[in-house]
Amino acid sequence: MGHLFGSPPERSTTMDIVRNADGTLLVPVVPQRRHESDDQADSAPPGADGGTESGEPGTRLLHPGEGGFDEALAEWDSQQNPDRAAALSTPGGRQEAMTLVHAVAISPDHAVGPAVEALEDPEASGEALRHVLVGGVHSVEDFAVEVAASEGGEVLPAHEATKIIGEVLAELD
Repeated sequence: MGHLFGSPPERSTTMDIVRNADGTLLVPVVPQRRHESDDQADSAPPGADGGTESGEPGTRLLHPGEGGFDEALAEWDSQQNPDRAAALSTPGGRQEAMTLVHAVAISPDHAVGPAVEALEDPEASGEALRHVLVGGVHSVEDFAVEVAASEGGEVLPAHEATKIIGEVLAELD
């Protein structure tokens, strides 16, 4: 994954990712190490690297579509049930997941609850969606193309597909 402003901050393992009601994720970050010879070290305000002067972890708010969001959402999902085995996608689960994502996308109010209640196999659909997230941005983009080919309509932008997947997984858990 490429980053516009250098390498990404390291993720901290001491704090959990928090998923907000609006779909954003509050992600813990560990500040990058700075060397005294860095020209910018003197001009940067304390905490500009996501942490505090003492090197304690800080946080970053990620929005759907923002770099690192898909990976953080997959990590948040695994935090919800750390004993869960790796996600496996079955053909039936994937098809039902495509139908579900399409139904939520075309719903006037993006109603997730009724779409999830209509699932024949919620577990298989959830596993298929987890499998998509684990694959990262390209996997989500490919899934969105599959949804459009299978269900009709326009291809969802990856950030919209990711947001719907996150809402569905939150509903399923």
